[in-house]
This record gives sequence, C-alpha cells and structure tokens, in this order.
Amino acid sequence: MNFKLGDLVTRISHKHDIIFKIVGVEGNVVFLKGVDLRLYADSDISDLVKVTYSNETDKEIIDANIRDINLDRSQYFYLPGKILHIDGDEEYLERCMNFYKEMNIKANGLVLPEIEIADCIGELLSEYRPDIVVITGHDAYYERKPKMGGNNNYQNSANFIEAVKVSRKYEKSQDKLIVIAGACQSNYEDLIKAGANFASSPKRINIHALDPAIIASSLALSDRNKSIDVIKIIDKTKYGSDGVGGIITNGTMYVGYPRWCCRK
Repeated sequence: MNFKLGDLVTRISHKHDIIFKIVGVEGNVVFLKGVDLRLYADSDISDLVKVTYSNETDKEIIDANIRDINLDRSQYFYLPGKILHIDGDEEYLERCMNFYKEMNIKANGLVLPEIEIADCIGELLSEYRPDIVVITGHDAYYERKPKMGGNNNYQNSANFIEAVKVSRKYEKSQDKLIVIAGACQSNYEDLIKAGANFASSPKRINIHALDPAIIASSLALSDRNKSIDVIKIIDKTKYGSDGVGGIITNGTMYVGYPRWCCRK
C-alpha cells in the first residue's frame, strides 16, 4: 500500500489503538503524530493501515465544558483569568485556541519547539503577564532505553521542567501564576517539584491534545477567592488522574457586581 504525508493510519501491532497522521517517511520507516494524543512515534511501513476519521471529539469536549459553567449572569459580571499557551505543536495549539475562544476566555498562543521554551518564557511572561501559563507539546517515556537517571529516558520532560523553573523565578507564588506543564508520558513528579500547579502524567500515559486547555480554562473560570475542586477539574480530562495531577490552589476569575449593560 502506498502512503503519503498527511495520511491517517493505525498500527497493526498495537491493535489499532491510536490514530496517527503521517508526518515523515524515510525508506520503510514512517514517522507518526497522534491525531488526538500528544504523541510522536515511528513504525515500519508494513505495520500500518489507512483509516478514515471524523473528528467530533473536540466539539463534544467543548459542549461538555460549556454545560459545566454555572454563572449567575443576571446580577454579576465575570473577568476570567488570562492564559498564555506555549505549545510545541502548531496543530494542537490551534485546537486549544479554538477551545479557549468557545469558552470566552482571553488567551494568547505561541508555537515554540520544546527545547526553546525555557530560553524564551521569561520574556514572554513579562510581555503577556498571564494568570495561567501552559507549557506543553510532545513528550514520551522510553522504557526500553537503559536507565540513565534524571530525565534522560524522556523525550522532552527536561525541557518542560527547565521552563517551569524559569517561570517560578519570574513568579514564586503558585497562586499568582498558575503553571500547567507536560505532555504524553511526562515526568509528573519532577514537574510538580519544579513548581508546576498541574502536570502530566502520573501513570506515564498519553494525554489528549485538549487536556492542558481543559485544565487552564477550568482555572480561568474559577473564583480567585475560592480554592478549586482539584478532583473535579482533573476528572474533566481524558484519562483523569492517570493522565494529569495537580495541587489545590485558588482560581483566577474576578467576580463583580453589578452587571453592566450596553449603552448607546
């Protein structure tokens, strides 16, 4: 079977568990990117089959999160927290930015290779002054590699950890700046120790492309004078506490009274 860039495929050896897009071909080796999961992989061309895919997932996730919003708009006005989303993948970022737009949250999005985020994030935080920063992209845990110690068995965890540390040099308080970091199979414990409020992945599993945005939007729409329900927020993500974990903190949304109306 002939394959080309952009084809959607699954792997026979993995029982067709994940849908990938072909992003590169070198001889008989095909390089793959998860359609819904923040995952890179490679495969022998003989292990692949083409599939068709209609993405209704994002709409379902957006609708479910919109239904979960319960704000008294008859008397009060609301100013959600501002988000800076830094992503190593342009397509995933676009999906997340659409999610924020549907949730009526102000967000700025930037694409940066994971290895460059730590070098740039200090200036970006000074420029955009967000309440919440998302640091994500791609990651992977390589069990079959020799144990080298530290984060050498991870594709990008070390880069995410360094970016979190720089963020904490900019703002030490985990209530004044909420940091969400990690991607598929990231080193959850070290990200939390570095200063992230939320991180992936406690069970070293894959996470959905929208999981970081789901966490960020939930925090942006939570009252800054109240502690969040950390379990409820994590349960909104694809795989719950297996994929994402975090600390109890306050939300970032201002609530005001009275609600104003438009005047000519």
